[in-house]
Amino acid sequence: MAPNKKLTVKDIFDLKGKRQLTEVFVSTAEEAAACEAAGIDMLVTMGGDMLRAVRDAAPNTFVTGALEYGKVVSATDAVTQAFERMNAGADAVYARMSPEWLREMAKEHIPVVGHVGMIPQIRTWWGGFKAVGKTADEALRVYQHTLSHQEAGCIGVEMEVVPARIAAEIAKRVDICVLSMGSGDGCDAQYLFSCDILGMNQGHVPRHAKVYGNLHSELERIQRLRAEAYLAYKNDVDAGRYATPTNTVPVDDREFEKFLSEIDRG
Repeated sequence: MAPNKKLTVKDIFDLKGKRQLTEVFVSTAEEAAACEAAGIDMLVTMGGDMLRAVRDAAPNTFVTGALEYGKVVSATDAVTQAFERMNAGADAVYARMSPEWLREMAKEHIPVVGHVGMIPQIRTWWGGFKAVGKTADEALRVYQHTLSHQEAGCIGVEMEVVPARIAAEIAKRVDICVLSMGSGDGCDAQYLFSCDILGMNQGHVPRHAKVYGNLHSELERIQRLRAEAYLAYKNDVDAGRYATPTNTVPVDDREFEKFLSEIDRG
């Protein structure tokens, strides 16, 4: 399979309205490598070692490094951490914070992606985990919030759980990339978490998510195989079947006798 043509920020802008992009949040290098092999356009991951591992695993994919909510306490801190992500190989930075702080990163030519709609960390202002924008007043607030990100210099926003028709209208009226997290196919890109795509979640699956695999049952099977192998090892030790001569290093009889002679001599 030919390697992906790695997107640039200009490509993302040029593709607006022409085709839907795909984006996946990944938590392991293996997930990142599989996404690149599948031709996924963009990845999101956390910073530090995880970001470096994802960058190495998917060298031809646009990677966004997320700033952890609550761990950024000033605009200066935001710029510092954003540069750390960029220096670790990120192509852009994802941040849930005020447009004023986002603007400071954008002023340094750091590609920044914000978040509008249902923002989990501040959901109490919207009434909890629920769709945002079902009334005209709420929808206008989402639109204004998106515009404030555009005016701050962001390259895009994740738009989470906004009614599809509202999201589509907003996407048409802004120049930046609108990444849909449960906000319909009228946006510029579709964004899902790897754990949902792979079927690794137990219990509740978000309404906007779609499960394409069943890794949870496979991981359960692997865990059973682990336990069986560990038990077989323990049983061998208990019964004296491990370790055997085939698992150990031999020593010449003369060398062994010499060793005994020397050690007994003290």
